[in-house]
Amino acid sequence: MRLGKLVRDNMPEIMKRAGKEPVFKIVEGKEYWDKLKEKLEGEVMEFSANESKEEVADILEVVNAICEFRGFDMGEIERIRLKKLGERGGFRKGLVLEGVK
Repeated sequence: MRLGKLVRDNMPEIMKRAGKEPVFKIVEGKEYWDKLKEKLEGEVMEFSANESKEEVADILEVVNAICEFRGFDMGEIERIRLKKLGERGGFRKGLVLEGVK
């Protein structure tokens, strides 16, 4: 386990039950925001290495924490997503822009 990274809220108890003596600190404000962004990047990299449902769930959990921290309403996020889907489409066709004439 890499030190200095943001971990899930129940990790202290889980590690203690496993016989370990973890040392944690609580971060807030800008430091928490930076750790959330770092965590999102890490989870995306983990998904790239292991394309599983569990990794997608981890990404979504970090996105939910980001939304909560920034005060973003998930319903509003979904409405924005659907609006963009209707206007610009999704990413289901596999289109890659290779140039513009």
